[in-house]
This record gives sequence, structure tokens and C-alpha cells, in this order.
Amino acid sequence: MYNFVIKNITNKYDFAELVKIFLTPEEFSAYTEDEFAELSPNERNQGKTVFFNEILSDDKNFIKRQIYNYLSKETGKVPPWGILTGVRPVKLTGELFDRLGGEDAAVKELTETYLLSPEKTALLIDTYKYQQEICGKPDKKSVGIYIGIPFCPTRCLYCSFTSNQVSDSEIARYLEALKAEIAYVGRRMKETGLWPESIYIGGGTPTTLTAEQLDDLLTTVEDNIDLSKTLEFTVEAGRPDTITLDKLRVIKKHGVHRISINPQSMKERTLELIGRSHKPMDIIDAFQKADEAEISMVNADVIAGLPEEEPEDFAETLREILALNAENITVHTLAVKRASRLVEMDKDYHYRQAEKVRKMLEISKKMMAEAGFRPYYLYRQKHMAGAFENVGYCKEGTPCIYNIRIMEERQTILALGAGGISKMYYPEENRLERVPNVSNYEIYISRLDEMLDRKERNIFMEVERGC
Repeated sequence: MYNFVIKNITNKYDFAELVKIFLTPEEFSAYTEDEFAELSPNERNQGKTVFFNEILSDDKNFIKRQIYNYLSKETGKVPPWGILTGVRPVKLTGELFDRLGGEDAAVKELTETYLLSPEKTALLIDTYKYQQEICGKPDKKSVGIYIGIPFCPTRCLYCSFTSNQVSDSEIARYLEALKAEIAYVGRRMKETGLWPESIYIGGGTPTTLTAEQLDDLLTTVEDNIDLSKTLEFTVEAGRPDTITLDKLRVIKKHGVHRISINPQSMKERTLELIGRSHKPMDIIDAFQKADEAEISMVNADVIAGLPEEEPEDFAETLREILALNAENITVHTLAVKRASRLVEMDKDYHYRQAEKVRKMLEISKKMMAEAGFRPYYLYRQKHMAGAFENVGYCKEGTPCIYNIRIMEERQTILALGAGGISKMYYPEENRLERVPNVSNYEIYISRLDEMLDRKERNIFMEVERGC
């Protein structure tokens, strides 16, 4: 047991998150000086006490480097992401380019200040430069639109997202409220001059809806939102067991550019363990249906680090997905969410998976490059196995714009539906203000007027004021 006392700070949170990359929460306690002083002599003598920042520096990164270097020596671990604990390292890379004036200075800062490995530094630089090449900066009047369908057939072992298993009548009730929000947002966008660069219908699993419900929803979008300048329209189909040819034909009819079909794994035993109700053959069948419906782009998600899988299992999943000709493949590192069933079963699962996941990510990097894919977006999460990353790979010219924009955080996002978190972007200050909808779909229905008022006051009135 370690007691880490960090001097000259008032908030220990970020420092404790860095320590968690090396140690489980049961193996340490972190304190400010004041907190440590309040402990009894007996409590202070529990475990090994280590003081950081004896010189009383105000430089947060200096303190983090002290912690990182100490724990690297203590544990023998050298995490390749250095002292970074944030979700959006590509965003940081862009800020370094802007502030320091170019690639060489950004590389120096990433390796020397943040202690990133050469491999992760190169991944960030390559990803950022590709994003700038294909997307550039967003138009000031452009927005991304997210529409949430918070329903799934079942809940996966590792999941903590807003998703529900409900009756058809409850889904119908939710859709009426959602359609009212779409109509309001569409009207106010036209009045304020905002236009959708991208639209992303996610969840949950949007294809939990029937073909008729999807048709009604997409018709509502078309009737109320001006799509004349929209570059990308995505529906996250996700679960293969919810995909039918009728649903895909509806999606195609409404001009949707891309869908997701998310296998996670092509190993049947793994799908059983994680609570997916489909078989590997269902994934193949879903891709065939997408071809028949003439869907132009398909993304497939896979996860490194799933229970009982070895690197060769993961490699086989990638081989099978590549053979299905997906345009995008997102390689996720398993993140053990605090509210998931997996963390209830084994709270330290992700610590034990680090070496396996490292091998899996090396496999994916090599296989994706050999197949002509390149990384186009990247993000990290808490409690990831090995503290690694999620990487979206795409064939040349097929990236998902919405994914890039949501991670770079330089565009207003209008999020509709239960659990949607809108973000108002202030370009002069490079600042975002969150405008959340409630997560519970029943409360969302009953408080819809309040959700609309939040958007009115915190987004549309701000746009009208010229913010």
C-alpha cells in the first residue's frame, strides 16, 4: 500500500488517474498536503508514504513526470502514453501545432514534456495531419447533429451506455418526443443560419427500431432539417441481430451514406460471454444485406482484450472483417466501465489484460497498414486495458467526419434525444459549453420542453448574439 502526498496542489484527481495506470485503486491512496495532515498518526503509518513536488512547482506536467518516473522504477512499467490521461490526445496535438508553430516542436513537446513513446507520438502526428488534409477546419456556421436511440436488444457485458430493453409501445412514445425535438432544432437552425455538416444517429442500437419506425424518423429529419450542404449521414446499425434488408433499404432510400455493423469479435464463444445474441454468421449475413441494399460505406467495430481471447483470436476476427470489405474498421481497446457487469465480476480485469492487448494492437496496426487502411481518428478512455487507445482506420477517402469533429472539439454539436450532450463551441476562446439532455428516456419524454429550453437559451440565443 502506497500513500502518495502531492504538495502545492488543491485537486489530486488528475494525478490519481495517472497513478491508476500503474496501480489498482486498492494499492494506493493519494492526498493533498492538507488531507494528509488530517490523518491520524496510525493512518499515516499504513503503507509506504511518498512525497511529490518538494520544490512546490506550479507546473502540473512537472509533477506528473515525477510520479510517472517514480512508478516506472517501482513497477517496471513504461506506459507508452506517458503522463497523458485525457480522452483526446489528437486534439492536444493540434493545439501544440498551433501554439508551437509546427511538427518538429510538437514532436519535441509530446516526447519530452508528456513522455510519449516514439510510436504513439508518430501515431498522433500522422492522425492529426491526415485529419487536416481531409477535413480542415469546420465552417463557423456548421454543426454536427447527434440523434440518440437509447434502446438495445440486450446489454453487453462491458457496456454502461444509456440503453434500455423496453416494449414497442415505449419506443413509440419516445419517438414522438424525439421527433418534436428534431422539428424544433431544424426550425431554429434555419432561423439562425446553422447547417449540418454531418448527422449521426447512434445509441443504443438505432436498428432496434422497426423499418417503419426508421422510415418515420428519417422522414422527420428530411422534412425538418436542411440537408442540402450535409456531407455525411450515418446510422449506427451496430448489432447484426437487428439488421434486416427492409431496414437497410429504408436507410438507403433516405440518403444515408454510411452504417456501422459492429461484430466486436468473430469468435462465437466470445459473443456468448459478452452477452451478444448473434452468431458470426449473422455478421457475414449483415454485410451481405448491406451490399444488396447498396450501402456505400460500412464501419465495423472490434474490441481487443475481450474475455478468454488470445492474440490469434483477435487476428482471426480482423482477417474475417477485412475479407468482408468494410471501408472503416475501428479497433477498440476494452474499457471496463464502472457501471458494467464486467467490473462487478472482476474489477481488476483490465490490469491483467495489458500484455495481451499490446500484442493485439500491434497485430491490428500491421494488418490495417498491409490492407491499405490508415488511422484517421483516435481517442482514449478510463479503465482501458493497458491504458492504450481506440483507433479508427479507414480506406483512403472514407473517414467518418462526425468522429473527427467530435474528438477535435472545434464545432458545435447538437445532440438530440435521451442522453444526448450538446456542446456549444466558442471559436474565439476555443471553448465548449455542455448542454445536456437527461439520460433516462422516460424523464426525457416528460421534460421535453425543458430540454428544448436548454438548447434555446444556451445554443440558439447564443448564436443570435453572435457568439
